[in-house]
Amino acid sequence: MAERSEIPVFQNSPILVLVLGFLTCGLYMIYWNMKVAEIFNKISGRELISTPIAVLAGCCQPVSAYFYYLAGQSLGDLGAMIGKAEELKGKSTLLLILGIFLAPAAAMIVQGHLNELYEKK
Repeated sequence: MAERSEIPVFQNSPILVLVLGFLTCGLYMIYWNMKVAEIFNKISGRELISTPIAVLAGCCQPVSAYFYYLAGQSLGDLGAMIGKAEELKGKSTLLLILGIFLAPAAAMIVQGHLNELYEKK
């Protein structure tokens, strides 16, 4: 697991993620996926989400569900850093289901938890 100083800062309002995703017709979500993949890879200390998966997740629904499944897997590592390991470890199924049916809601949840990482600095 990485030190907090090594993790890139990417702090946005979850509502802003939703609004920008809709206003740019999903282009912002591709950028957002790439940044979140970079952060989760740094937190977990390995390449959990590759860049091609992050880019395709913004364009292709099945890949999007897989992206949120992987994001849910790394929430346990994020939870360990912010002191909510048990609470976040069980959210992988929720993110997978939301990734299938309502990906912007899953993005809002992930961004909200990432923001907690930066608030604790």
